[in-house]
Amino acid sequence: MTLSELVDDFLSARDGEEGVLLPLLQEVQEAFGCVSPEAEQAIAQALNLSRAEVHGVVSFYHDFTAEPDARPCVQLCRAEACQSRGVEALVVAAEAAAGERVRLATVYCLGLCSVGPAARVKNTVHARLNEASLVQLIEAAR
Repeated sequence: MTLSELVDDFLSARDGEEGVLLPLLQEVQEAFGCVSPEAEQAIAQALNLSRAEVHGVVSFYHDFTAEPDARPCVQLCRAEACQSRGVEALVVAAEAAAGERVRLATVYCLGLCSVGPAARVKNTVHARLNEASLVQLIEAAR
């Protein structure tokens, strides 16, 4: 399916709905592995927005990337709450476990502030991580 077909199909299925930008960006990211500048332009045109408006949303959310990356991604929360619960002490082991085969992405808040350190793989969040459980999580993502 081409980008144009995906956008047309998506918008046809949601004719008249408001707030379709974010779900559309998620569909594009899932289908193509990224939201490229070309995709930003096509989405902006389809939704009658400026490319700057679309890019502002893309650049705000850490889930969107401009280029595809086939590696699995583990998002590690490094916000203040997770810092206070010891996430920084886990970073070296996490980076070593990830190596070049897993993309370790820093995010700022997964919404599990009281049970951090936290990480997310795909749509599953993991809480109360320690070094061993984080390393195991990263190795399972390979």
